[in-house]
Amino acid sequence: MAITVSIELNRDIDIPGAYNEVFDLLADVPRSASYFPKVDDLVDLGDNVYRWEMEKIGVDKYTIQTVYASKYKADRDSGKITWEPVKGEGNGVVKGSWQLTEKGEKTTNARFHTEAELTVPLPGLLKLAVNPVIKREFNSLVDTYMANLKKAF
Repeated sequence: MAITVSIELNRDIDIPGAYNEVFDLLADVPRSASYFPKVDDLVDLGDNVYRWEMEKIGVDKYTIQTVYASKYKADRDSGKITWEPVKGEGNGVVKGSWQLTEKGEKTTNARFHTEAELTVPLPGLLKLAVNPVIKREFNSLVDTYMANLKKAF
């Protein structure tokens, strides 16, 4: 039996870096991913498609590993970086975007939006207990990622 957890996150941060520098970092998926915590492996599948394999979390016999792939597109002129899910890769489906806006020579506003669905092989009875844990963990990872990006500049 499996349960599916849906997550939607939005963040709005000011990064202390020039627009082009911030865009270059975020559009470079392996470089950007190096700031994301608990990534076990990032696999380049070609054609700007990457499979994310996160570290396992959990206790005892109940561990969860999130694995998903997304195709990335970057448009410097519009300030948008997007990712769309690739079907058939892992147990997660993730899509989202960055929207960058220049706020001066040395500051860039970055709006982050992502939607994820994670299917985990756990009994349905655990859904009420596991759902908030997974959401809290995902929020924590994204918050750490945002802090790490700010520190990069």
